[in-house]
Amino acid sequence: MVKSLKTFLKHTAKDYHNQSVNPPVVRASTIIFKSMQDIRKTQNKAKKDPTGGHFDYGRQGTSTTHVLQKILTQMEECHHVFLTPTGFGSVFLAIFSVVRPGDEIFVVDPVYNPTRLLTQDFLKEFNIKTIFYNPHDLKTLEKKINKKSKLIFVENPGSNSFEFQDLGKIVSIAKKHKLLTAIDNTWGTPYFLKPMKLGFDMSIVSATKYYSGHSDVMGGSLAVNKKVFKQVQATDKVTGLRLSPDDAYLITRGLRTLDVRLDKHEQNAKKVAGFLSKYKNIKLLYPYKKDSLNFRMWKKYYSGASGLMGLRIKSKNKNSVIKFVNSLKLFGYGYSWGGFESLALHQESREQGNRKYLNLTKDEHLVRLHIGLEDPKDLIDDLRTSLKHIK
Repeated sequence: MVKSLKTFLKHTAKDYHNQSVNPPVVRASTIIFKSMQDIRKTQNKAKKDPTGGHFDYGRQGTSTTHVLQKILTQMEECHHVFLTPTGFGSVFLAIFSVVRPGDEIFVVDPVYNPTRLLTQDFLKEFNIKTIFYNPHDLKTLEKKINKKSKLIFVENPGSNSFEFQDLGKIVSIAKKHKLLTAIDNTWGTPYFLKPMKLGFDMSIVSATKYYSGHSDVMGGSLAVNKKVFKQVQATDKVTGLRLSPDDAYLITRGLRTLDVRLDKHEQNAKKVAGFLSKYKNIKLLYPYKKDSLNFRMWKKYYSGASGLMGLRIKSKNKNSVIKFVNSLKLFGYGYSWGGFESLALHQESREQGNRKYLNLTKDEHLVRLHIGLEDPKDLIDDLRTSLKHIK
């Protein structure tokens, strides 16, 4: 029996019927049957085994999407995985499946800004209150829990500012007060962190990022336990959040090398972090400094680190920071991350959302780096040359 995830990813989902290493792409809107009796048999199978891939209409998926669901379910060690057209679609599905008018939810303050807008503004119109909590002050979070509290939504580490939280403590608080929990685990993926084993009810990964690994696919996954499965299944059915078979195929293909790529991303990122840590005007937002709270929280729960990091740069000249970014030759400029290539992005304060606990001074600037699979020596040389522009 294969126990290693590395081996599992190389050998899973081979198609011996078609004699292909990767499963074929099956596209379908109408799924045809030989008779009405066959339709009813499939529908009855779906009722008895709702995770078994028994489809009677293309919106539910095809064999191609079902293969990906089975792979991710084993990776996450969960009850089932739902697939969505984007990573943010999985955020939406998780939240809207379990909250109702009159509920209150807790969301970590350094959350992905679209998630902030969804919870802070959109949910407000449905009489659902969002309370943003300090990632390093869980005592205050617990004090604010009341009868209306329903969900704690975590993103770890924090978006762009990379705060690592005490995940076990969050789960403990939630179970004590009978709250549900969801985590955006895109940074670590279940290769470095398995939230379901920690006790989370839902785990989100943007498949756009490391799962795909090649910056040409959009997709999301939502892993769930038995407790919330029926709620999520009902919401998934009425919202029609369907991942295309073509994208599912590309994500499955990308997963074959997830371990190799993430290991290399981590190796490269650690070398770059070691170089950047020598600059006094840069605070490195990455689990590198061993005496820091972030490092301890990362080490406590993760088996490794991905290639995404932040730089908190101190400079009275904002334009010089932008010039530093613009002068990079091996880093592309663009949103998203998780592909094979390195990326750099200067972060405007508006892109962080209306945060309460970021506490950036006017002379501090955020730059996000995704460390790709290039030769780290070349990346370091590029950074060294460009950092000279910061005044």
